[in-house]
Amino acid sequence: MNVPLLDLRQQYQSIKQEIEPVLLKIAESQMLILGEEVSKLEKTLAEYCGTKYAIGVSSGTDALLMALMALEVGPGDEVILPTYSFFATAGVVSRLFAKPVFIDSEPVTFNINPSLIEKKITPKTKAIIPVHLYGQSCEMTEILEIANKYNIPVIEDAAQAIGCQYKNGKPVGSMGTMGCYSFYPTKNLGAFGDGGLIVTNQETLAKKLFQMRNHGMEPKYYHKFVGGNFRLDAIQAAVLNIKFPYLESWHQARRNNAEIYYNEFINVGLADCIGATEFDARNKVLLPKPVYKDTEVKNFHIYNQFIIRVEKRDELRQFLASQSIGTEIYYPVPFHRQECFANLGYSDDEFSVANSLAETSLALPIYPELSEEQIKYVVNKIAEFINQ
Repeated sequence: MNVPLLDLRQQYQSIKQEIEPVLLKIAESQMLILGEEVSKLEKTLAEYCGTKYAIGVSSGTDALLMALMALEVGPGDEVILPTYSFFATAGVVSRLFAKPVFIDSEPVTFNINPSLIEKKITPKTKAIIPVHLYGQSCEMTEILEIANKYNIPVIEDAAQAIGCQYKNGKPVGSMGTMGCYSFYPTKNLGAFGDGGLIVTNQETLAKKLFQMRNHGMEPKYYHKFVGGNFRLDAIQAAVLNIKFPYLESWHQARRNNAEIYYNEFINVGLADCIGATEFDARNKVLLPKPVYKDTEVKNFHIYNQFIIRVEKRDELRQFLASQSIGTEIYYPVPFHRQECFANLGYSDDEFSVANSLAETSLALPIYPELSEEQIKYVVNKIAEFINQ
């Protein structure tokens, strides 16, 4: 049996008849940059994300970069963020010649540990970037209390979490100063290439971001500040507009698949609970815990990724590949261990949780079209490896 980590072809086949006429219409119109499709997407997603404004941009990375630029982050400034995330979260800070300040992870959700943030705040701190990793919200109450105490803007990195809700029901991305999303094809709402979005409730910021994505130009050929080419293509917006009505059902399908994983891992004796953080005889696989599941929130987790933790992770991954099962490591090298940040002088001992995650975490297939038979095959093969 073949179980890829992700199979976007199945999704495409299910909506092919809707997508192809729209792409042809755009090709015939030759209105390829911004335009009606982008405006429609912005209106739809502002409402969905619970904000007044949404700005379609060129990628999730550029969304983060623009958010920092809008706050005028620059040389000498510091930005607090988790050490365990996709590289863009830290990379955009360095691109502006500011200093990324790394925080260790919380061991159950892998998100930034709020209890470690306050002691890293200095007079140079210009922003805090919590990352809603894998499709589950950070503990935003604590983060916002700290940010408000010191009057520090919060940029929510919701690249993997569009539609996810915090325990109070608010969509991630809507609680901070700005929220940033990615439409990279592997995301729950993915384009046919790169794309991103910034949301905010602040009119002044929104106006600045709309102008910034087009080189800071307003009116044409007049530039009040230096922006960039951060525009969203009409084709990407059109694809996203077609996909959006299916998004909630795709979220639910991923949650359903996660439940099958939980039940199967427990049934085969590899785990006896969800959310354990230490390996023992009864928990040879550590299962990710949806910490807000017991609330009345629908999208307590959207499972952009389903991450287990195992000992002998690399050997297991090699074995699963031999059994035609796709996996990935998100992420093998935390920021504090990256060569490009060696000059920051962090001690490895500061990040014991992130270090452990990097050495034991493994992403399993979780896409909506995955069958129960395929999930059982994955779990049985993991059991075969561990029990040999």
